[in-house]
Amino acid sequence: MYEVTYSRQAERALLRLPRHLASRIREKLDQIAVDPYAQHNNVTRLQGRPGYRLRIGDWRVIYKIQDGEMFILVLKIGPRGDVYDE
Repeated sequence: MYEVTYSRQAERALLRLPRHLASRIREKLDQIAVDPYAQHNNVTRLQGRPGYRLRIGDWRVIYKIQDGEMFILVLKIGPRGDVYDE
């Protein structure tokens, strides 16, 4: 099982979200952490850069899988239009 870690930006975004949505995001990430390379609903590999996108309603979670250290690094959490900006 992989460990889920959050960037400072992602942690702040989670704290600003309503509790039910933040817990739903954490729950989905915990499910992905069990087997990150399995087929998961609403998960897509990003094009043009490394990483994956998890869709939860109108919100998006951008994350990378670090195989050597066995953890998932959550980079960004945000609304649909804003999360893809570098």
